[in-house]
Amino acid sequence: MAIEIKGPAEIEGIRASCQIVYQVQRAIESALEPGITTLELDAIAARTIRDHGAVAAFKGYRGFPSSICTSVNAEAVHGLPGKTRLRQGDIISVDVGVLLEGYYGDGAFTLGIEPIDPLVQSLISTTRTCLHIGIEQARTGHRVSDISHAIQEHAEGNGFSVIREFGGHGIGHSLHEDPSILNHGPPGKGPRLHAGFVLAIEPILTWGSPQLVTASDGWTAATRSGTPAAHFEHTIAVTGSAPDILTLPPDHPISPALFTPQP
Repeated sequence: MAIEIKGPAEIEGIRASCQIVYQVQRAIESALEPGITTLELDAIAARTIRDHGAVAAFKGYRGFPSSICTSVNAEAVHGLPGKTRLRQGDIISVDVGVLLEGYYGDGAFTLGIEPIDPLVQSLISTTRTCLHIGIEQARTGHRVSDISHAIQEHAEGNGFSVIREFGGHGIGHSLHEDPSILNHGPPGKGPRLHAGFVLAIEPILTWGSPQLVTASDGWTAATRSGTPAAHFEHTIAVTGSAPDILTLPPDHPISPALFTPQP
């Protein structure tokens, strides 16, 4: 496994791409309302990416036909945008990839169309917290599976299950690079983290059985049990101090002030 260490200029290139990911997410959040279709959300994403002079990284990747992944309710990942209209009580996970001047950015979030079931809201909140707990482990000297273990421990400690077929990855000059970052496993395993690693960390949770089935479209992966799934992702850089969340603006209130400096 060859994990590429990115220099400061490369990290800033990735950050620029990630900032467009953030803008797409904000545009989708603003547009989300009962009656909108996931195809309309895809068009908003495509236009926002294009207006920033970038390219939708997912479109055409291994044949994927859309600019974003839109996974609704029990759909966990890789949902294809379509004509189905969202309704109150639905949740949607949106995964966004951007390519700008040779650098990739990747991020995902889950939102609900209010009102949503309290258990589903807890699923969303726990998944978001798992992301930040995982990011907290992305420090020099730690190992890749320290991220994995922290995510699993918090998820299962709150009564939820970790989707095991998909996880995080390295990112930068390619959309998917080494290392693979599972969302489960024991701590202290895998490569040791170094400053300059750029990682996409992405917990995906449900409750009950975490088994998935793939739809006839060949892409959409949904929980076999039909329970909802939530998905959050940030692209981060490992530094000499706190992790640097590249998919948030530098002055965002939870980045990097979320993290407490460690010795």
